[in-house]
Amino acid sequence: MATDRKNKMDIDTEVENGLAKYPEMALAQQMHRMVHDEQSDANLQAKVLERILVDLENPSLYRLLKSKVTSAGNSSLMSVAKLTEDDLLKLDKKNSEHLAELHEKVETAKESAGDMEVMDARVEIAKFSAKSLSQEAALAAWKDVADFNKISSGKKLDAIMEGARVASFYNATAMTDDLIVQAQKVASSSGSGGDWDRLNRLKVYQALQMLLHRDFRGAAALLLGCMATFSCTEMCSYSEFIGYVVLTNLLHLPRVELKEKIIDGPEVIGVAKDIPVVIKLANSYYNCDYNSYLNAMLDLESVLKQDRFLAPHTAFWMRELHILAHKQFLDAYQSVTLQAMAAAFGVSTGFIDYHVSRFIAANRLSAKIDKVGGTIVTNRPDLKNAQYRDMIQKGDLLLNRIQKLSRALDV
Repeated sequence: MATDRKNKMDIDTEVENGLAKYPEMALAQQMHRMVHDEQSDANLQAKVLERILVDLENPSLYRLLKSKVTSAGNSSLMSVAKLTEDDLLKLDKKNSEHLAELHEKVETAKESAGDMEVMDARVEIAKFSAKSLSQEAALAAWKDVADFNKISSGKKLDAIMEGARVASFYNATAMTDDLIVQAQKVASSSGSGGDWDRLNRLKVYQALQMLLHRDFRGAAALLLGCMATFSCTEMCSYSEFIGYVVLTNLLHLPRVELKEKIIDGPEVIGVAKDIPVVIKLANSYYNCDYNSYLNAMLDLESVLKQDRFLAPHTAFWMRELHILAHKQFLDAYQSVTLQAMAAAFGVSTGFIDYHVSRFIAANRLSAKIDKVGGTIVTNRPDLKNAQYRDMIQKGDLLLNRIQKLSRALDV
C-alpha cells in the first residue's frame, strides 16, 4: 500500500510539472510481474486489469497483455476480467469517437485561434492516445506534436521524451534508443531546450536504457550524477531510482567513494526502509559480512526478476555480485584455506571450490586453488610490470608500422 501511495504522489507531481499523466511506468512494472512472476497474486492481477479497462479504457493494451500472458503460459490470469471481444470493440468505438472530437478541435483551432491553441489541441490528442489507444497511435501523436513548426525547442524536447516514455512502456527498446538520441540532439542544438530539469530527466532516460543494454558502468555514473536533483518521476519512483543507484555503483565505486556517496548518502538513507534488500546487500558488502551478503543476494534475486529494467540480466547480476564479494575477501589475503572462506560466507567448501574455480578459469579472479593443501593462493598482478610490458609491446608494434611505412615511401 505504501508503494501505491508513492506512485500516486509521483503521478500527481508529473501533472503539476506539465508532464503527461500516461503511460504510467508503475503499471508497466505491474504488468511485467503479472506476465513473468508465476507467484503473482490475484490482487495484483485484478488491480492491473482494472487500471487498463476501467481507468485507461484501453482495449489495445488489454489485448497486448492477454497475448503476453498467453505466450507465457498464464492465460488463466485474464479470466479475472471476464471481458468479451464485443466489449472491447465497444471501447474501440468509444475511443474512436472521442479521438474524432479531438481532431475537430485541432481544425477549429487552425481556423479561429492561434498557434498556441493548435499546439494545445495536438498535445491533448497525444495525451489521450498515450492513455487509451495503441502504442503506434501514441507515438504518432507525440511525433505530430514534436514536428509542429511553431513549437519551441523546450516543448519539442518534451514531446520527444514523451514519445520515448511511450516506447519504453511498451518495451520497444530500439525505438526508445532512437528517440533518446533525437532528444539529445535537440537539447544540444544551439544550446536550446537544455534547462537543467530537462537535461537531468533525459539523463535518467539514458541511464534506464543503459540498464537494459547491460552498460551498468555508464548507468552508474549517470544515475549517481542525478541523485541530488532527481525529478524524473514519470519513468520510475524515487525509491526505485535510488535502488538502481545503489546496485549499479556497488559494482564500480571504490570503497571510499561507496561509503561517502552510497552507504552514508542522505538520499539513500532517506529511502532505506523502502529498499531493505538493496540496503542490506550494500551494507553487508561494505562491512565484509559475507554471510549476510549471500543471504541478501538470495533475497535480491526475486527483486531483480520483478523489475523490468533489471530482470533480463538477473543471472549476470548474481554472477557479478558473487565475484565482487569473492574478490574483496581474497584481496585481504596472500593465501586462505577453503574452510576459512567457506566459514566466512556461511557455505560449504564445495560451494566455494566450485564458484572460485569458475571465476579463476574465466580470468575474473587472480588466484589459484591448491587442492592438496586445501587453500586458495592469491596471485596479484604487478601493475607496474604489466604497464611496462604493455608499453614495450605497443612500442614494438609502432616501430614495425613506421618501418613498413618507410619502405613504402622509399618505393
